[in-house]
Amino acid sequence: MSNPARSITVFGIYLAVAGLSFFLVPNMVLPLLGFPTTTEVWIRLTGLLTAILGMYFLYSVRYDDRHFFRATIIARLIFFTGITTLVIFGLANPLLVAFGLVDLAGAAWTWQALRTQ
Repeated sequence: MSNPARSITVFGIYLAVAGLSFFLVPNMVLPLLGFPTTTEVWIRLTGLLTAILGMYFLYSVRYDDRHFFRATIIARLIFFTGITTLVIFGLANPLLVAFGLVDLAGAAWTWQALRTQ
């Protein structure tokens, strides 16, 4: 497995596990992250979409799809910027920046791996 594919695999597993956790047992996960429990369906829908996104990441590795790998760098930077903006304007819990930092680190890893190939 190439280094870029490895970075995408790790991030895809992270997305799939996090997504399934929020889809299946959100009220077990939310307090662990410092968030209140909820009965809203949105957290489960977000979890489902996140798990599906993880599936895309893992599928792209099968074909070593460098175009997809590059696109994820941009998308993850946008996600980090979006979350940070929401927090700065007081629209989101500052703990959400942790999710953005995971995306930022993953984007940096993938970028570095692609650059050295």
